[in-house]
Formats: sequence, C-alpha cells, structure tokens
Amino acid sequence: MESKDNLATAETSPGNTFIYSGKELDAMEEAQNYHRWILRYFRPYLGKRIFEYGAGTGNFASIVIATATATDTEFFLFEPAANLFPILQRRFAGNPRIHLCNDSARGSTGGVSPDTVLMVNVLEHVADDKECLREIFSMLPTGGHLLLFVPAVPGIYGTLDRAFEHYRRYLKEGLSNLLVDSGFRALEMRYFNFVGVAAWFYSGRILKRTAVPASDVRFYDRWIVPSVSWIEGMLEPPLGQSLLAVAEKLGR
Repeated sequence: MESKDNLATAETSPGNTFIYSGKELDAMEEAQNYHRWILRYFRPYLGKRIFEYGAGTGNFASIVIATATATDTEFFLFEPAANLFPILQRRFAGNPRIHLCNDSARGSTGGVSPDTVLMVNVLEHVADDKECLREIFSMLPTGGHLLLFVPAVPGIYGTLDRAFEHYRRYLKEGLSNLLVDSGFRALEMRYFNFVGVAAWFYSGRILKRTAVPASDVRFYDRWIVPSVSWIEGMLEPPLGQSLLAVAEKLGR
C-alpha cells in the first residue's frame, strides 16, 4: 500500500498540546475479560485495514491485534493526547502491521482508507458527535463498518463521567437515530453489562468518585464479567452500563 509511508512520516505531532486528564486507562489494563467480551461482538465485522480512533494506551487494540487471525491485517491507531501517544509507541514498537498517529486524524490519513473504524469509549468525548460520524462515513467505502462502544443511560451520569471528560451517555434510540442521520445502517445494537448500571450509579452519584481503582476493575473483570457475559449472551438486557453498535455504510 503505497500511501502507508505517508501516514508513517506523520506519526508525531510536535505542536499537539492536548493532554487527557482521565485516570481510568491504567486501571482498564486489568479488564482483559471485559475487552474480550466486547470483541466477541465486533470480531465478525473486522476487516483488513482497521482504524481505531482514540486508541488511548492500546488496551483494546492489544487484544484485537493479538487475536487477529489474518496475517495481512493492518492496524492504524490514532490518539490525539500528547501524554498517551508515547505509551502507544512503546507498546507497539517494531510491529510492521501497526501504524501510529498522534492526531485525531479523522480527515488526515495520508491517503489510506479504512474498511473498519473502531471507537471504544471515544464518541462520548467528542463535542459534536454527529459531525464526527459524518466524517467517518465519508472515509469508509460502501459496505464498510463502524464499530462503536459508548457509555449508556444518561440517568447515571455522575462524577466519574465528568472526571473522564464525557459529554454524554447514550440511549439506544438516540444512538440509532444518530447513525441513521449520518448515513449508516445499524446491523447490531445492544445494551451491555447490566450489572454495571448499579455499580456506576453508586460510584458516580452516591460516592462521588472521580477514579476507578485498578483493584476494583481487577475484581469485576475476574469474578463478575464471566457470569454476566454468559447471561447476556443468552438474553440481551433491557439496559446496560454501555451500548454496543455495529453500523454499515450505505451507498448514497
């Protein structure tokens, strides 16, 4: 792919001063079962050129990359935060299948086109989510897929959301309308992690926490996620802490 080098030469953005202040990413490194649970629903739609926007420190990307079966799959990880990008560089150094860019880069991809766009807990950080989805729509080919994972249930928005710089939480109807308005067709949309609704409400609305301890994530991931993921695999919950969506670009 000749345009690959164009992206590689733009890996870092010296003028970028954006710093992400959320402290949850270190704790979420413990969420291995949780990330595999998300990937279970996304895996059938992953293509050969996967763009992840808001890759953070690479917690989710590392699981996707490690379990990719096709040896010719390429990953393009975009992270605008100047304090997070060096972690991505250290984590994926020397892997020729992975290309990094210290930018949001929704319109600056060096000519490389994705067939899959992945956003896990990212869209809620974007002030204009509709414009963001429209930009992604314009980049994808007809039949390309957008894989979204966002916080759900606005009623549990609290101190944790503010600390993590969330603009909003979503409901199924609102996210569905947003995707349709942007030109996408929703192939799959489901609430995710129903037990987490109560846990998030208690932490962010009652205890007023501003961080999630790694020990809590480790406990939840080891002892709660296996059972909850099994139950939700049998029966989709009416609500969940998060909302998972798979959307396809329709031709216009």
